Amino acid sequence: MAQLILFNKPYGVLSQFTDRGTDTARATLSDFIDLPGIYPAGRLDRDSEGLLLLTDDGKLQARIADPKFKLPKTYLVQIEGEPDDGALKQLRNGVQLNDGPTRPALVERIDDPALWPRDPPIRFRASIPDRWLKLTIREGRNRQVRRMTAAVGHPTLRLVRWAIGDWSVADLPPGQWRAA
Repeated sequence: MAQLILFNKPYGVLSQFTDRGTDTARATLSDFIDLPGIYPAGRLDRDSEGLLLLTDDGKLQARIADPKFKLPKTYLVQIEGEPDDGALKQLRNGVQLNDGPTRPALVERIDDPALWPRDPPIRFRASIPDRWLKLTIREGRNRQVRRMTAAVGHPTLRLVRWAIGDWSVADLPPGQWRAA
């Protein structure tokens, strides 16, 4: 029977079990998960937080990670500035990125979510407002959500993947995992 692990990846952790990138050791999945034979089903950037699914089943891994299956990925996104209806419409219709247009996204303004504190915290600037969005996409290009919000004039300050399909990180503290 296939194993499926839900992990709440903290900020600054690589979505891999080893780090061959620099001479300075960086946190990896092996600092949190000690299960043999499981691998991430997709990636989550080092500067992003939230749900990362891991499995020992290659077919399940492909089904979760491959954009052709269009599994929805929902993010809570703190952006710089207050987006107007035009910016939200652009996100809903799909935005043009340097590697082509994105598929349409579901997006809505939300109140500040009750999230765990981020370490290090987001830089607060009194002169520039920020806003939280709930954004759902059905593809997964490199740094896609960050590039989408920047393309409509609102750089991402904090990015938390909240759900993939029906799996959610809602009740899972950062750095913790559980079997699905």
